[in-house]
Amino acid sequence: MQVYMVGGAVRDRLLGLPAGDRDWVVVGATPEDMAARGFVPVGRDFPVFLHPETHEEYALARTERKSGRGYRGFAVHAAPEVTLEEDLARRDLTINAIAAPAGWSGAAGEVLDPYGGVRDLRAGVLRHVTDAFREDPVRILRVARFAARFSDFRVAPETLELMRAMVEEGEADHLVPERVWQELSRGLMEDKPSRMFELLRACGALAVLLPEVDRLWGVPQRAEYHPEVDTGVHVMMVLDMAARLDAPLAVRFACLTHDLGKGTTPADVLPRHIGHEQRSGRLLKGLSERLRVPNECREMADVVAREHGNIHRSGELGAAALLRLLERCDALRKPQRFAGVLLACECDARGRLGFEDSPYPQRARLSEALQQALAVPTAEVAAEAAAQGAQGAQVGAWIRRAREQALAAWLRGADRSTA
Repeated sequence: MQVYMVGGAVRDRLLGLPAGDRDWVVVGATPEDMAARGFVPVGRDFPVFLHPETHEEYALARTERKSGRGYRGFAVHAAPEVTLEEDLARRDLTINAIAAPAGWSGAAGEVLDPYGGVRDLRAGVLRHVTDAFREDPVRILRVARFAARFSDFRVAPETLELMRAMVEEGEADHLVPERVWQELSRGLMEDKPSRMFELLRACGALAVLLPEVDRLWGVPQRAEYHPEVDTGVHVMMVLDMAARLDAPLAVRFACLTHDLGKGTTPADVLPRHIGHEQRSGRLLKGLSERLRVPNECREMADVVAREHGNIHRSGELGAAALLRLLERCDALRKPQRFAGVLLACECDARGRLGFEDSPYPQRARLSEALQQALAVPTAEVAAEAAAQGAQGAQVGAWIRRAREQALAAWLRGADRSTA
């Protein structure tokens, strides 16, 4: 029985990056051998075991053979005679098909690298291991995600061609929503998420998986507001700004989807996009349902899609309009979500050519406006309203009026301080 560390832990250590969870492959063993050593079986589709002390995953060496469409269509063969080289051959990229012996010191000379992964790490290349890559369409998404993580790596031309062929053969059509969202959400959280979507677009997968996003390229915007002009380019700049500002997933998803409506603007009114916010909201709903996007992400994205234009223009608003904006964003009930909405809007404003380092005062101003509205002593106002004979909705009107008055007083003070 031989044990090897494999996958991302080996790759990242060779790159000098912090290594995450370690995965192990075991050659020359049976499930009975593993159980006899105290390993606990956890694999449903193939033999995977947890170490009795470290609880790290140990998988028996295996081969996979295509037996149907999609990522579930595989026949798995795990047996003592399966070699390390055969196990590594089923992996997606050469940089992920490097093995190291137990007790590895970290030196590149000690690894087992039958497919040239160390060479590709040094050259900065994402290259598929064998033609078996085409058997699993999830690998299209994984390569795109790695392109976002390792933004200085290039995709080997033959790998990009293989990805295109897989899309043309309909493999991407059989990806299940949960796996698509899993990979997209991880890619959104990488250092340069735009690369994921640019690569998916280059191989044709974006048009299959996210047609609402794919159609944004080539759609012009008014150059005086968007010097980058192209809507697709703008959305990618917004995404990368979100990464630069270390935004959480819900904010990044909102950045990706905030301008979907621009892709359906009638050609005769371009480059203007009147009413695109409402169209964005409708398209977002369909996309979110199709990919089963978590509620936290879809709800924040909906607010950003509908209200980002109003938030950008909020410096012009008086007390009554400010309160209406806060109410439409449900900021009084969900202040933490509203903070994310404002961050997404800052990413939108700064995700434009030449505006990357510009200030965005709307974020601080609306944050303070919300605090002023929340500071109103609603219990006291309600008690006073009730003492005056108000009931039901009338009490709510009293509270709303008190909040508007608080905002008006705050605005007058702000105006005096800047005069």
